[in-house]
Amino acid sequence: MPLRGKTLVSWGKDAWFVMVTKLIVEGSQYPDIIYRYKGRFENTTQHYSFVMEHSLLGKVEGEGWLAPDSIVQRYWAQKDPQRRSAFDTLYCIDRQTYHWSSAVISGQRLTSALEARLSRNAS
Repeated sequence: MPLRGKTLVSWGKDAWFVMVTKLIVEGSQYPDIIYRYKGRFENTTQHYSFVMEHSLLGKVEGEGWLAPDSIVQRYWAQKDPQRRSAFDTLYCIDRQTYHWSSAVISGQRLTSALEARLSRNAS
């Protein structure tokens, strides 16, 4: 199913960032997927931690890692009886394009997966 959406990132003082992503599954009854992050880079520029409000998982905590060609992050729902967690990878294809894969896990079972090609828009 085709997706469209937007990610906005804002940088603050002392390595803090805020990021909001909204994804719309076109032509379907699926609800929009919305991520609202607030995070901070740790002592290195590669590792960061964050809290997020996720439209499907609720309040989550997570961590991420910036590698030369990818961004990898994992996060887990807080106070969730289903013990849901998720894993995202964004791989840089070129300066304008990323490949994104995401999976949600409930307990020890993979419950959903999503793949998309993201294009940077300089507007």
